[in-house]
Amino acid sequence: MLVAKDAVAYFESIQQFRVAESRTGQFGGCGALHVMWDDLAEIRTLAVAPGFEGKGVGSALLRALLDDARELGVAKVFCLTFETEFFARHGFVPIEGQAVTPEVFAELLRSYDEGVAEFLDLERVKPNTLGNTRMLCTL
Repeated sequence: MLVAKDAVAYFESIQQFRVAESRTGQFGGCGALHVMWDDLAEIRTLAVAPGFEGKGVGSALLRALLDDARELGVAKVFCLTFETEFFARHGFVPIEGQAVTPEVFAELLRSYDEGVAEFLDLERVKPNTLGNTRMLCTL
C-alpha cells in the first residue's frame, strides 16, 4: 500500500508537493500543485517511479492534489500532458483557447511564469513541439 504525504517544497514556486512511498520507504512517485490564480492551479511534475506503474500510485497522487486544490478553493486545475487517457479518467478534458475569464487572462499575461505562458498559448515561450495536450478539470 502506498501513501501520498507532504514533502518539503524545495522550489519557492511550488506550494504543495506530494510524495508517494511504500511502507518500506521506497519512492513510488511525486506530484505538485502550483496555484497560479485564486481559482486556477496546475498539476506539475506528476510522475510514477519504475516498478510502481499500474498500481494506483499516480491516481492516488492526483486525487490528493485535486483535494488540495479544493481545500484551497481552486475551481479549475489544468495540466500539460501526453498522458491524456490517464487525466481523462480523473475528469480532465482537452481544451483549446482560453479557460479563464478575459480579466484573469489579462492578469496572467503579466506573469513571468513560463508555465502560465504555455497554458495561455503565448508566443513568448517556445512552441509546443513535443505535442503535449492542455487539459482542464473543473472542480
